[in-house]
Amino acid sequence: MKKFLHEYRHFLSYPRDMRMLLITNLVYGLVMPVIEIFIGAYVMRKSDDVKMVVTYQLAVYTGIPITFLVNGWLLQHASIKRLYSAGMLLSGVSMVVMMSLNELSLVGLGVAGLLMGLSFGLYWSNRDFLALSSTADSNRNYYYGLENFFSTNIGIGVPFLIGAFIGKYGGGDPIRIGQAYQIITGVVFFLALMASIIVHRGSFPNPPPSKFIYFRYHWLWNRMQMLAILKGLAQGYIVTAPAMLVMRHVGQEGSLGTILSMGSVFSAILLYILGRTTQPRHRIYLFALGLSFFALGALANAALFNKMGVLVFMLLLVLGRPLADIAYFTIQMLVIDTVSRLEQRNKYTYIFNQEFGFYVGRFLGCGLFLLLAYQVSGEIALRYALLIVAVLQLLSIAVAKTILKGCAENGVDSVPITSKPDATETYATAKVAQ
Repeated sequence: MKKFLHEYRHFLSYPRDMRMLLITNLVYGLVMPVIEIFIGAYVMRKSDDVKMVVTYQLAVYTGIPITFLVNGWLLQHASIKRLYSAGMLLSGVSMVVMMSLNELSLVGLGVAGLLMGLSFGLYWSNRDFLALSSTADSNRNYYYGLENFFSTNIGIGVPFLIGAFIGKYGGGDPIRIGQAYQIITGVVFFLALMASIIVHRGSFPNPPPSKFIYFRYHWLWNRMQMLAILKGLAQGYIVTAPAMLVMRHVGQEGSLGTILSMGSVFSAILLYILGRTTQPRHRIYLFALGLSFFALGALANAALFNKMGVLVFMLLLVLGRPLADIAYFTIQMLVIDTVSRLEQRNKYTYIFNQEFGFYVGRFLGCGLFLLLAYQVSGEIALRYALLIVAVLQLLSIAVAKTILKGCAENGVDSVPITSKPDATETYATAKVAQ
């Protein structure tokens, strides 16, 4: 209890906006496993076709950059808190559209996917800016470590509970399983509403109204875009690959939830410790370790391609993905701080532009999967596309080293944490002033 109180007091030492954002992300984080995992399982159950799942995911990823563009204009007229809330609530609308389809078709999946992409676009574009404006380089390891600690703990309980609920309530009856998904959609709406209420308690400022579309950038940002493309390769279907693999080799949502929960306890504790104790100089090691776990898991899946291969892949994914994300997003924000100072541009410019780097990678990742699925077979795509992407992602380590060296040469370093619990000035603003 003393240790817990000590960590709680440490949490209170950060600015109020940063704490409100973390709590908002915690509540909405309860929704993310539903959207990321069980929507893929729902499409797989209804269609029994891995190509349909990836087509849906590609529609989602097509809607995201479009919304990043629209959001940049909306931010000049509407509160960022309201736009952030709209993104969370729209995810529930997309699920309702999905559940209302009697039969899944490419057109229906495309519409539902685009709606989900709109919700993700509003959510992530505003969330990224809020995280950037509420933190500084010196405390971002802690921010993302704590955020991933929340999400990983949620990953322990939520998939298990949802899988058990679908299995028990549905009982093998397709009609009752559909009803179970509808109930889950209602819960998603409620949690999104709660998160929307919480985020309005923060005093989050909008980015200054200014031009945010450019076509020429500093070389550091171009390297960051290369990193985004490589990350996007895995994002292309890493969200739905676990559901497709488990539904193919194990066959039930209950098993899906159980497998996703295994290993998460250790991962959650490890992430918090790393976020609490590591410094910016350790990010490249976290990045390399996370990508290596992902590559080893993909190799196990390709070599075995059975229940054991899925289990090994999922365990290494649970460990590797958060480690790589902690490093990636803290590096991304450091680069935005650096390049926005050098080029004197709105920071939303880079958040908006990077989404197109992600989209190129996602499109290539989904395209690789669909090419193998249509030209060879869905089984070959599930078995080998993941491994190809994982090996390509290892190139990110060298790119990240170049980026960190460039940031150091351009004079953007960490600043000490000196804020009080209710300080309203953000670390990022303090650093620019310095």
